[in-house]
Amino acid sequence: MWHASGTLRRMRVVIAHGASGHAASMRRHVDGLARRGVPAIAIDLPLRQAEAAVPAYLGCIEELSDPAHELVVSGQSYGGRVASLVAAAAGSPVAGLICFSYPLHRPGQPDWEVRTAHWSRIAAPVLLLSGESDPFARLDLLQHACAERLPGARLVTYPRIGHSLQPVLDDALDRAAAFVRELEAQRRGGRSAGSEA
Repeated sequence: MWHASGTLRRMRVVIAHGASGHAASMRRHVDGLARRGVPAIAIDLPLRQAEAAVPAYLGCIEELSDPAHELVVSGQSYGGRVASLVAAAAGSPVAGLICFSYPLHRPGQPDWEVRTAHWSRIAAPVLLLSGESDPFARLDLLQHACAERLPGARLVTYPRIGHSLQPVLDDALDRAAAFVRELEAQRRGGRSAGSEA
């Protein structure tokens, strides 16, 4: 695991890597969120089908859970898909979901229905950040999938950006941190957090 503390008292972000990464490869995300006041922890996942990695993610959540904190699950690409499956699980304890470059479909294969079949079961607030030139998430299909299966999600897209958000990572982390701070403020106020379009 790779972790960094922040100033928020209640919320913590658990972030998983992409298919070619590992926990340490998410250091810029973890450190960047911490600089914005959001405690974050990067975890390692087994590299297999996303559904098969869900128990490992859930195990990390169980290990990190304590009564004083709520967890926002997150991930880059493959890690975000696993995190979304965790958020969709029955009785999921997560406070929110952040997906960096969600892999909606295989490049050139617009089979988005398969990778969003679980989206309608996600009850937590959701933030999706995606490049408009991402070969794994054609913009029109991503917008359609959100409208049909995750209408409460907040979708942020970046023109001329592909699957890597590194060129716009500062802005993506600004938006992620603001999302988490909003969740914390809503919890402090005793209100149920909801997503915005």
